[in-house]
Amino acid sequence: MTPVLSNPAARAIFLQAHALADAPTGPANGPALARLIDQIGFVQVDSINTVERAHQMILWSRCQAYQPKTLKRLLEQDRALFEHWTHDASIIPMRLFPFWRHRFDRDADRLRHHWRRWFREGYEAQFDTILDHVARDGPVSSSDVGKDEQRGKGGWWDWHPSKTALEWLWRTGKLSITRRDGFRKVYDLTENVVPADILHQQIDRPGLIDWACNSALDRLGFADEGEIARYWNAIDKPDVQAWAHKAVADGQACRIAVEQADGSARPALTRPATLTQARPDVAQRLRILSPFDPALRDRARVERLFGFAYRIEVFVPEPKRQYGYYVFPVIEGDRLIGRLDARALRAEGRLHMRAFWPEAGQRMGKMRQDRLMRQAERLARFAGCDRVTVEDGWLRA
Repeated sequence: MTPVLSNPAARAIFLQAHALADAPTGPANGPALARLIDQIGFVQVDSINTVERAHQMILWSRCQAYQPKTLKRLLEQDRALFEHWTHDASIIPMRLFPFWRHRFDRDADRLRHHWRRWFREGYEAQFDTILDHVARDGPVSSSDVGKDEQRGKGGWWDWHPSKTALEWLWRTGKLSITRRDGFRKVYDLTENVVPADILHQQIDRPGLIDWACNSALDRLGFADEGEIARYWNAIDKPDVQAWAHKAVADGQACRIAVEQADGSARPALTRPATLTQARPDVAQRLRILSPFDPALRDRARVERLFGFAYRIEVFVPEPKRQYGYYVFPVIEGDRLIGRLDARALRAEGRLHMRAFWPEAGQRMGKMRQDRLMRQAERLARFAGCDRVTVEDGWLRA
């Protein structure tokens, strides 16, 4: 018979893998923060600053006294991390950079195929011009180049040629982000950003597949082949299927069924030890999560495990939004208990809570409201505000 992992055990393993099972830690020095990022794999970067940007909130929710300057030092001085793409723009442990060489080659082929339909003549000629400019004059941002160039129409091709060249050269590994000024990316030659001992490491294709599958399974706790492939977005599902067949035969992985929130069972792979180890304890701590938290990246998986259907409504026309522009999931223990619509009004020094919607079956008694308010006050301080205000009727049925 296929072993079955119960839903409570699956939720606990899932949260432990995403560093949400333990109580938030105290002050985080550079090495501790680097270990945290390595544990969760990557930290998504997003420009929306309704309260705080995604990468800052992801780390804040796991670290009691997280300070953005520590992350900035790891990125820009220690070079322990770098920025590139997983499923989206992310902060990634620098030691993984050699695996991204395969992605650079893949993205160059894919982008060239699509961009040729969009670019006006002369865009590709700008690539060498930008590389020469950076090599000669040093790091640049998009505001430093192409000020007098004509733009195209729509999407990336609405950018001027030099900005497009910067993005192309970064996506394909010729340039790397050396720092951010505010939130604006500043690019330099990759050899000036990535430490030489890492830059020159070579990983063959079998090594890439082995790393991508093993590291994804370890960071997910359990997963099917599609979930493993999507984790890093570095390989395709057939690569995972071939790896899984061998891993099961060698005893490195086993096939199980995972009980979902609705009681159904879903096939998955896991490590054999998962079936014999004690269920992780999950701290009964209430946390406000970023909409881009790595635990929420695979929304379908979260809905299956927790019964929590979530989508970001940024691109939904306002009259059609169910909750709000940028709504924060709230977790307590191993349950996603609701969603919070809040905004930092920094000019007024306050975090304003417009609404909180409890999930069906979740009661918001006084003690739970107090816990939510304490976390809102902590978030307010992190966002540079000195108080929390609430809208009339903020607690929605």
